[in-house]
Amino acid sequence: MTKLWNKTNHSMHPDIEKYTSGSDYLFDNELLPFDVVASKAHVKGLQNMGILTAEELKDILGGFDALLVDYKKGNIVITPEDEDCHTVLENYLVKKLGAPGKKIHAGRSRNDQVLVALRLYMKEHLKALQEECALLAISFLSGALKYKGVPMPGYSHTQQAMLGSVGHYYSAYAESLIDDADFLGLILKHIDTNPLGSAAGFGTALPIDREYTTKELGFAGIQQNTLYCQNSRGKFESLFLEGVVQVMLTLGRFANDLILFTSQEFSFFSVDRSLTTGSSIMPQKRNLDAMELLRGNVSVVASNQLMIKDISKNLLSGYNRDLQLIKKPLMESVAIVHNSIEIVGLFLKGITPNVEKIKATITPGIFAADIANHLVKKGTPFRDAYKQALDLLADTPIDMQKNLASKKTLGAPGNLQIEVLRKRMREPL
Repeated sequence: MTKLWNKTNHSMHPDIEKYTSGSDYLFDNELLPFDVVASKAHVKGLQNMGILTAEELKDILGGFDALLVDYKKGNIVITPEDEDCHTVLENYLVKKLGAPGKKIHAGRSRNDQVLVALRLYMKEHLKALQEECALLAISFLSGALKYKGVPMPGYSHTQQAMLGSVGHYYSAYAESLIDDADFLGLILKHIDTNPLGSAAGFGTALPIDREYTTKELGFAGIQQNTLYCQNSRGKFESLFLEGVVQVMLTLGRFANDLILFTSQEFSFFSVDRSLTTGSSIMPQKRNLDAMELLRGNVSVVASNQLMIKDISKNLLSGYNRDLQLIKKPLMESVAIVHNSIEIVGLFLKGITPNVEKIKATITPGIFAADIANHLVKKGTPFRDAYKQALDLLADTPIDMQKNLASKKTLGAPGNLQIEVLRKRMREPL
């Protein structure tokens, strides 16, 4: 495969070729469709400035479409010898069209090619993750409505603290996911700028119309300074992964809760057997391996974000080959978060609260703060009520439903305001 930079049939040492390719070609297989989208906009711009004729543009666009058909059929797979998706794309067109294919790289570099392809990749996944977070939040809110009257102990320092409900617990995760979706939207707004036309970081003497390609690609704006386009590589990917990390933090906490709450000692929830694995030596075991892996994957994604920061920090301004290495942590994390959201959705459908078991675990001390608050309402100073509450526990009958209903603070078990959370997602109750 002819490399785009090879001017004199230069022969590269096979070990150098292997080392510089690394695993990058695997991730360029995923990036290729985005490179095609960006390349279509670029060649339309070339035709606008007279570098391509209308007939050449038509042939090239047809060639891109044919490439995508072959790609979807599995006929195009990038190999280490190909170097990257940009090389495959251009060589495909040259082989298919001849001279017109050799014209498509005018006014651009592989540096701004990969920038714009990654930017489009991140935009697509940010939008998809927003939608997935919202749908999962709706599932949690449905459970919150269904189980808002089911008492459940709330914990502080891993000790029973005050009475909550399964609905209150579910609602907490719904709001967390809604916040995550909002944060992803802010990240999308920040990175929604077009780097195409920055070339190798220093622009080009060709009259590239960056406003045209910005509109053609659907970016909200232009990343103006051509050097900053290159310097933002790593910064934007790191910010993107910060949004992914926030989603994983939400999912990971739920996974950790579920591992504990489904244990024999707690048994707050029953789990559909199809969601569990077994032991090769202990016949009775039913393990939540998926939740344990999800919990571990939070660390994987957080580490991937740190990897991107470490790779891209303190580099000289402009493009550096080190930046090739950020594709792996970026795309690995994207796959993990999409899969993790799906797995949590499956578990939400496959778990059922064990109502009587939960009630049986609730200890009398969990109502001490409520007794103190009752005394405060009658005029007792809080510190005195705090000291008297434990002594009054044994003689104070507790109705759990009334106790839940009494907690009227906004967002408390007796005042979940689920309709407010639905409204944030523009989802009618």
